Amino acid sequence: MPVQNAEIAAMFDQAAELLEIKGENPFRIRAYRRAARTVENLPKSAAAMLVVGEKLSELPGIGKDLAGKIATIVDTGKFELLESLRRELPGELGQMAALPGLGPKRVKTLADKLGVRTLEDLGRAARKGRLQELRGFGAKLEQGILAALDKPVRMTRFKLPFVEAEAKSIADWLGGDPSCGRVVAAGSYRRRRDTIGDLDMLVTTRRGATVGDRLTAYENTAKVLAHGPTWTTVILRSGLQVDLRVVEEECYGAALLYFTGSKAHNIALRNLANDDGWKLNEYGLFAGERRICGKTEEEVYEKLGLDFIPPEMREDRGEILLAKKRALPELVSISDIRGDLHIHSKWSDGAASIADMAHVAKSRGYSYIAMTDHSQRVTVAHGLGPDRLLRQLNEIDRLNAEIGEFTILKGVEVDILADGHLDLPDRVLSRLDIVIASIHYKFDLPRDEQTERIIRAMDNRHVSIIAHPTGRLIGEREPYQIDMERVLRPHENETVFWRSTPIRTGWT
Repeated sequence: MPVQNAEIAAMFDQAAELLEIKGENPFRIRAYRRAARTVENLPKSAAAMLVVGEKLSELPGIGKDLAGKIATIVDTGKFELLESLRRELPGELGQMAALPGLGPKRVKTLADKLGVRTLEDLGRAARKGRLQELRGFGAKLEQGILAALDKPVRMTRFKLPFVEAEAKSIADWLGGDPSCGRVVAAGSYRRRRDTIGDLDMLVTTRRGATVGDRLTAYENTAKVLAHGPTWTTVILRSGLQVDLRVVEEECYGAALLYFTGSKAHNIALRNLANDDGWKLNEYGLFAGERRICGKTEEEVYEKLGLDFIPPEMREDRGEILLAKKRALPELVSISDIRGDLHIHSKWSDGAASIADMAHVAKSRGYSYIAMTDHSQRVTVAHGLGPDRLLRQLNEIDRLNAEIGEFTILKGVEVDILADGHLDLPDRVLSRLDIVIASIHYKFDLPRDEQTERIIRAMDNRHVSIIAHPTGRLIGEREPYQIDMERVLRPHENETVFWRSTPIRTGWT
């Protein structure tokens, strides 16, 4: 069975984690993490690219060495470096590094000083108060670790891009059966939630058992939980559960509506139907025993007196009232994007040059991009101090003069220090078109302190945007404590100024 991109990315991430615990070269560690993100976000599988002879070495952040390692993983399913690191660093050090407040450096200290190798070892040492004996550890951190260890294990959820790749692959596989009609992924995936618990697939066919057989024979199916003429459930090798439902063409729309959800949205629609004396379920909209409609979602919504509601809005958060008033907002699409205001280049931790990104952005129809490399405090990302940033501005001036009909805005992603000040002086920030302020350390400050920290940064007249204001990493890191309502509320007696910079493209 071919190795999935997500599996390759996970191997690279795990190797980077263990290399950092060992204290290896930070550039090598960063290379594996960057490669993991590149592979994870490929539009098609690395295995398929190798089959047709595409050069992985030409991908951003890959190169010949990593391309060779990817080819070996695809061929053998094994990553020799990772297996070697696991032998050298046995136990659960990688899982420990993901706990709040720890990270690779502190995990290395725990392993070296206390002999901690597993989560059980860590819990035992924390309960005995031994972590407080170590430099850089304290009672607050120890309590936080114990709280994290005591949390119940949550059901695994998968990021949307990963499920998207699996859904496309399954749809292509099932669609290879000539008896299949439509094949579509529904559920929270179709609603574009950021994480997915399981994947719902709908197929129109009159040979349901045959399609179910095909899913059980899918190359990434690891376990079959149920298999019948209209419903098949399997677990993929990645651990993702797939529920396949076979429906007839006459009730396709009602079934798609039902299995897309959300549950709250469906209940609200059923209540509307009940108000008219009808019944709505996955088989259609019924007046008594007679099916009124159900072949398409559009006709169901129309019969209920509603505009069609896009799947992304189906959460029962006011969308039904808006649809009844014919006042639904228009969703943003890819074609609406005119530029990108947060880009990192090779000047810090990016994978491409400013010129390359500008040309690609222009080819996509963008009017502008903003170069916002990291500032000096993020040393692991080779952040820019005042002198290097000013040299970058000169390069941007040169490129703007060369490219024409496109603007590269001058910017930076500046660190918000613990006291709310920024790690670059105003004399430098004043020369930029856009300043993004971000928190990259001290995520564990109390709620009031963290909130004051961000508000103080916002008070700097040069700050344009606060990036990742909660610090959450989906499935990896919980958000830090912050009073978002207070952050969004204007200060008392505050005067708000609208600042704009005239740019030749008309961007302000």
